[in-house]
Amino acid sequence: MERMNLTEKAKDFLDWLSEWYADLKPAALHTIIKNPSHVAVCSVDMLNGFCYEGGLSSPRAAACVKPIVNLFRRAHAHGVRNFVLIQEWHSEHAEEFNAYGTHCVQGTHEAQTVPEIASLPFARDFVIVHKNSLHTIVDTTMEKWLEQHSEVDTFIVVGVCTDLCTYDLAMDLRLRANARNIKRRVIVPANAVNTYDLPISTAKQLGTLPHNGDFLHALFLYMMALNKIEVVRELT
Repeated sequence: MERMNLTEKAKDFLDWLSEWYADLKPAALHTIIKNPSHVAVCSVDMLNGFCYEGGLSSPRAAACVKPIVNLFRRAHAHGVRNFVLIQEWHSEHAEEFNAYGTHCVQGTHEAQTVPEIASLPFARDFVIVHKNSLHTIVDTTMEKWLEQHSEVDTFIVVGVCTDLCTYDLAMDLRLRANARNIKRRVIVPANAVNTYDLPISTAKQLGTLPHNGDFLHALFLYMMALNKIEVVRELT
């Protein structure tokens, strides 16, 4: 197969993407939460196993903890009570381990919510949705939650990883609404999502595929925006 010279062919787009990302605008949280009962804050995989320990943990994921805790506190102060934590809770021999290695096995410390979120004084309001794959809705209780909360028309999505589980949730919420002609807002604050970085040299040593965190973070935020998900710099 002929090699594509992406450095040359995609240069204009990559330059544009860098500018687009740098120019993301903040949005005011109070303008989004007009009716608190119609708003849900959904976090994805804010677990010890992605933030603090284990083979898939990274400082990039851990850096999301503070802005997410801040967002949770302010959303709760505005009256929001719909907090959904969608989290990996893998069976011992999960098929996904063939791609990403063993991580966040159910019942382990890795699979627990990061303490900064778990210790919030309103943690009793949290609904925990366990998943056994990257997919946030297939074969999880999220489907039932959406059916039971049909009044929710605004979803704020945060967590990790931008190009994997977070993207999956935001896109599922968006495309599900599109398919059913439902008016729905899906909002992703860029400062509260991130993805991992795996340099080419390290990937070669591990015998796996590399993963450029900065590029894929920006690219998948763009992919969400392309589908009319509201990507903002932060929620102020």
